[in-house]
Amino acid sequence: MDAHLTDKDPEIRARAALAAGRIGDEAAVPRLAEVLNKDTSETVAATAAFAVGEIESSKGTEALLGALRDSKSNAVRASAVEALGKIAAALPEKAADDRKRIGAAILDALKGPQSDRHLTLLALTAALRAKPDGAATVVAGFLTASDPRVREDALNTLARLRAKASLDQVRKLLADDSDPLTRANAARVLGAAVDREAVDALSSRMANDPDSRVRVAAIRALASIAHPDSRGALVKRGEALRSADPAPINELLEIATALGRVLPNTNNAEAIAFLQTMRKAGPEVETAFARIAPERYLDDPAIKNPNGDWQQIGAIAQGLGEIATLDKVTPTLKNRAGAAVRTLALSTETPDRAMYDVLQALKAFKSADLASVAIAKLKATDVVIRAAAADILSELPPSVQTTRALSDAFGAATKDKQNDAALSIVGALEKAKDGAATAKLLEAAKSADHLVRRRAIDALKGREGVTIPDVGPVTSRNTHAEYVRAVRRAGKQPKATLMTDKGVITIQLYPADAPLTVDSFIQLAQAHFFDGLTFHRVVPNFVIQGGDPRGDGNGGPGYTIRCEINMLPYDAGAVGMALSGKDTGGSQFFITHSPQPHLDGGYTVFAHVVSGQDVVDKIERGDHIRAVSIED
Repeated sequence: MDAHLTDKDPEIRARAALAAGRIGDEAAVPRLAEVLNKDTSETVAATAAFAVGEIESSKGTEALLGALRDSKSNAVRASAVEALGKIAAALPEKAADDRKRIGAAILDALKGPQSDRHLTLLALTAALRAKPDGAATVVAGFLTASDPRVREDALNTLARLRAKASLDQVRKLLADDSDPLTRANAARVLGAAVDREAVDALSSRMANDPDSRVRVAAIRALASIAHPDSRGALVKRGEALRSADPAPINELLEIATALGRVLPNTNNAEAIAFLQTMRKAGPEVETAFARIAPERYLDDPAIKNPNGDWQQIGAIAQGLGEIATLDKVTPTLKNRAGAAVRTLALSTETPDRAMYDVLQALKAFKSADLASVAIAKLKATDVVIRAAAADILSELPPSVQTTRALSDAFGAATKDKQNDAALSIVGALEKAKDGAATAKLLEAAKSADHLVRRRAIDALKGREGVTIPDVGPVTSRNTHAEYVRAVRRAGKQPKATLMTDKGVITIQLYPADAPLTVDSFIQLAQAHFFDGLTFHRVVPNFVIQGGDPRGDGNGGPGYTIRCEINMLPYDAGAVGMALSGKDTGGSQFFITHSPQPHLDGGYTVFAHVVSGQDVVDKIERGDHIRAVSIED
């Protein structure tokens, strides 16, 4: 690595610095700091700063602070402030002084002359991550910026800080701004601030704004504020949407969720009547119904005799689980709901793919036999059920019986194509400090799967008398020929065309920035892996997500690929690799509806929509990918 960092070619030096950040080894920080301070290439120095932020080590703080303060390059200063935000977010509680110092530097960068747009945007996101004292006041100063993207990001930061600063100005932006994403993010701020004065304005935007992203943001804000005065507007809007042709399911589900938040335990007949017309539309309807009228929900025939496909049974389980979270619900009702979930958990008729939701609901009720049910589920054939069972056991007090069951289950988990169960079992064993658990963790530390190995080694840390093994190198699943094929695409512009139920989406792939991710996507597409799969997750004004052969968010291609984090931003239409943790990507990907700067540097960007963003915005949960063609 060091030889590449001193190569005469600045592109090679930059790629070496980025690789060091992707690997995440804290030992690389001093060398990267040296590159940041001394390299004559602006691109190399900026990449080194980015790489230090990816490692998230406090050892890089001084070099980054120095670069932010002294560098003449706005690109370097921008990468430095972004990296400082990531480090501040990762600091432990005991490092409060370091966090305060970093936060002050981020705010100083925002207070200075704003001649560089990129620096401003990254500093706003850094403030979102670091959450320094006084950030809201400084960030609110950007609400009058002439650049709509700066206003959008300032509002995004205020929303995530749950700031109550400048709400009068935010309400004005909601009402008058010409930029739809500014209006949408203004609605988010008002919801996060629980601004009751904004209920009428939000209701108006929910009903009348021409942009669906604004309408959805307004609905969510009303749900957060949960003021009873919004009930009538929500039901009225819901009825109007339901009668449209075609009915916009995404917005209808948002209305359902909002009604559940606004009207808990009210038995509101108007809201229940509306929800009854939408049964089987999604779990949002079930949870809203259960929140509004828990007793009536339990008496509903669909709950007493649940049947149907796995999605509907999973949705019912989520509705039942919601009752466990409600205030002002009698113990009798909660016991009834818990018993209904337990019946689903023990029934051989419950589909495997619904069992994850069932187990999550059962966990919410904290039943006396929760451990024994989870232990029994460790013998399930479905890997996701075993992972869910192990996750439940990780939250319960350890016992000899639990340790034995987890240890026995680990052997079967090592034979799975997916590593979900193995990872969850190792996580559960971490809590048990006895010799049997330690022995099994030492066995797991020798796993061929580097993720299992790494998690087991982390779980062994701090145990007396245990020599912690090295993680060791990652054994690549890729062949030499695959590396050659991936590298040869650098400089080319392959595209993928996704034919969906709503139209065609064309994406430009980025083989130079994420070569192995792009290669995996192309190979899966050419093998027709994606054909017929659904977009199983749709979050309006955030992302659509697909590529899961199970359709429940837990599936993959039978292998994982390492993250290829790069400096490409998550603006609207960015295509990223979905993860459940570092290096857990596979076949699931997502496409953004709007800029999501908080995702930058956290997920691999491997493509971007070049046509069909309007189709992305029309996609609803359950829509299909009919086929994917590659122009390689």
